[in-house]
Amino acid sequence: MINVELFHSLEAEKICFKPLSMNHVNAIHSYASDKEVSRFIGWNLMSSIDETRQYVKTMLERESAGTHLYASVAIKSTGEIIGTAMLFNFDKVANQAEIGYVFHRDHWGKGYGSECVAMICNFAFETLKLHKLHASVADANIGSARILIKNGFELEGRLKDNYYVDGKYYDALQLGKIQ
Repeated sequence: MINVELFHSLEAEKICFKPLSMNHVNAIHSYASDKEVSRFIGWNLMSSIDETRQYVKTMLERESAGTHLYASVAIKSTGEIIGTAMLFNFDKVANQAEIGYVFHRDHWGKGYGSECVAMICNFAFETLKLHKLHASVADANIGSARILIKNGFELEGRLKDNYYVDGKYYDALQLGKIQ
């Protein structure tokens, strides 16, 4: 059984996780409605607060069903919600899962992404005892790829023209980390 409460209580030097909540809809909407942020994350651009509210509800339902883990990422010193962290696509036979994260653009380049990925990796390997984590990143999403590589992920492959965003094709970089 996945320890959801422990995932929601993870902390690092600058950030901490909080349980995803309907109270976080406005904060989530501030980055989920930003075209530059949502461009490569696999979420549709949220055009209204109601759309974001419905998506948060869907995420909470997925977590309740045990198929996904979500956490709101907050700055420890202020409590401000600046992103979302996730583990999903659990493969119980192969003992692996996919990692994901998204941050408000105002908080890019401050080390929060690296701390977030490190916390997820530690939880996945130490608590869940997973064998492998993987991520798929558009090749144009250089910042996200750097965060993963900094945290020990290795490039395992490239899927040509896998993403179609804003009328343009992008390769998918397949990255993985084995315990």
